[in-house]
Amino acid sequence: MDFAYRSDIGQQREENEDYVGFFQNKAGINFAIVADGIGGHQGGDVASEMVVSHMGFRFENTTFKEPNDAVKWLASEVQDENQHIIEKAREFSDLNGMGTTMVAALLFDQKFLMANIGDSRGYLFRDGQLHQLTEDHSLVNELVKRGEISAEQARQHPQKNIITRTLGISPDADIDTNLYQIQPGDQLLLCSDGLTNMVTDQQLASVLATTQTSTQKCETLIKLANAAGGKDNITALLMALDGEVASK
Repeated sequence: MDFAYRSDIGQQREENEDYVGFFQNKAGINFAIVADGIGGHQGGDVASEMVVSHMGFRFENTTFKEPNDAVKWLASEVQDENQHIIEKAREFSDLNGMGTTMVAALLFDQKFLMANIGDSRGYLFRDGQLHQLTEDHSLVNELVKRGEISAEQARQHPQKNIITRTLGISPDADIDTNLYQIQPGDQLLLCSDGLTNMVTDQQLASVLATTQTSTQKCETLIKLANAAGGKDNITALLMALDGEVASK
């Protein structure tokens, strides 16, 4: 498996509140995670780093190798880390209101688990087709589901940054998890909304269809997002699910 990740501050932000990591547990299971901090000067970068570094460290000390065990572990970890963020925000007034989204993938021999909370996304590129595997936990997505606005209108909606589920802020932190079979040639893309708000699905698919390395594809995606305005921090983590682990 070849994987790479890149994170960029973008064109309009003063700090990068995205955080990204790739970890392996004692059974050789891989865990990829992207978090996008919420709260601006109120500690979004703290929340996203907490989630990735804490969950990554604890994952490295696990021994499970079955997806069902991973689902249980994720649910427990998310609840624990959610409470840690809330407690940290209470402890320091300048962190009040901080939170983060999260999207993660766990890779097994024949299957992968996709998990998310918030509007950071997970995509599968298979046989030339791009599939969004995660559902945005956002106000505009709820409006799209109810048929009140179109998907295209959602891209430009003034309330598109309102998130309905996060880590931190609320005592409830429910994570979505779904299990999929791996097929040869599959590529998984985890990313923050700083990428998907700037780059269309057609552009994502065009980049993933090239013969570039995973590193080059991540760099190309970030360049496209910046060229479109780079209104937010931009993070892309790409995994090609065949071959050997090559680069970060």
